[in-house]
Amino acid sequence: MALSVSSSSTIPASGFSRSSQELKAPQFGSFKLLDRPTTFVNVSSQRRCAVKPLNAEPKRNDSIVPLAATISAPEIAEKVEVEEDYEKLAKALENGSPLEIMDKALEKFGDDIAIAFSGAEDVALIEYAKLTGRPFRVFSLDTGRLNPETYHFFDQVEKHYGIRIEYMFPDSVEVQGLVRNKGLFSFYEDGHQECCRVRKVRPLRRALKGLRAWITGQRKDQSPGTRSEIPVVQVDPVFEGLDGGAGSLIKWNPVANVDGEDVWKFLLTMDVPVNSLHSQGYISIGCEPCTRPVLPGQHEREGRWWWEDAQAKECGLHKGNLKQGDAAQLNGNGNGAAHANGTATVADIFNSENVVNLSRPGIENLSKLENRKEAWLVVLYAPWCQFCQGMEASYVELADKLAGSGVKVGKFRADGDQKEFSRQELQLGSFPTILFFPKHSSRPIKYPSEKRDVDSLMTFVNAFR
Repeated sequence: MALSVSSSSTIPASGFSRSSQELKAPQFGSFKLLDRPTTFVNVSSQRRCAVKPLNAEPKRNDSIVPLAATISAPEIAEKVEVEEDYEKLAKALENGSPLEIMDKALEKFGDDIAIAFSGAEDVALIEYAKLTGRPFRVFSLDTGRLNPETYHFFDQVEKHYGIRIEYMFPDSVEVQGLVRNKGLFSFYEDGHQECCRVRKVRPLRRALKGLRAWITGQRKDQSPGTRSEIPVVQVDPVFEGLDGGAGSLIKWNPVANVDGEDVWKFLLTMDVPVNSLHSQGYISIGCEPCTRPVLPGQHEREGRWWWEDAQAKECGLHKGNLKQGDAAQLNGNGNGAAHANGTATVADIFNSENVVNLSRPGIENLSKLENRKEAWLVVLYAPWCQFCQGMEASYVELADKLAGSGVKVGKFRADGDQKEFSRQELQLGSFPTILFFPKHSSRPIKYPSEKRDVDSLMTFVNAFR
């Protein structure tokens, strides 16, 4: 009896994305392309018999024909895999370039690794992968709530690189249940975690079950409090890979040590296509209802879930970045997290002789007074908050200008043990929150704008005094 096993030399439209450009090694600006001998490979003869889809089952079935046990075959020595020490590898690659790290990742995992592409400046990952000259795969999460510009950008990237992006979609039944029970915009009321879990985290989990490693565009400077310690490569602390179980998935972060400004210099130098939303003031880009442009001087992540606390702006895809206290709160109501214990040894801010440091009894008395001798402007802040730190100079300057004008300027530290009180009694939403206490009204007026320059704050004060 003759038995034959054949493999297809074509890939369906839903298959994985590849790029196998051959490169020489000229010096291009500050980027040196990797030396790689020019080799023409017959893809048809080299491709495996079974091509795994991205959402493959977690366990591999290595037997193509399970009942062929009686067919004699030459014995093949079993390949012994040496377990990699990824902490040691991360230290070895700590000072490596993104191109070097990308090349190492693709070399090590081949078809079992893919680039996670969000439709933003992480297109740099695709450019680095192309420059290695190795085949690569790209996948993306289509939540159903992305901006039209992002969908157009996906199409542009596919055409520019000659690839097909593997799109992952949320479960339609889960989305239907969420929307019918809570409406289209429930995340504005009870936090973004539930929606992100349905539309992003679970589809990502399915995608990663078909891989042994994935590549992300995380950078240390992207998010205050959550990404400052990410290594260039790590065992994924949250998700599982193809083989299942803890430690079965490796996470690569080639641009972890690169500043956002340098990423943009790279994109411009290499003439890489970018999302048109960037030219409209968007930096960090996610779903349309949860993303907005940022103002000059604001951190890029302040444009994401802006109604929540600034310290833990993660959707759940990189939940392993969160400290234990932060993660616990994200598992609760999903409204972000303050500093883990509220007592971190961070230097205080807004220090000026014209800024009054209010205690808990002081702010309580101020909020209860109906006839104040003077109006007050008070900032509710946390000294570790990067956005509070960013407005310190303008707030102190405003206090100096208002000195002797009949408007007192104060500050109240509203994190830690004071956070719940501040939420219930002082309208605290996220840090910083700025309140104006008029002379003849007990209820404070909340500053509604994200513009925290001196002129904008002064206009707000002048409108009520």
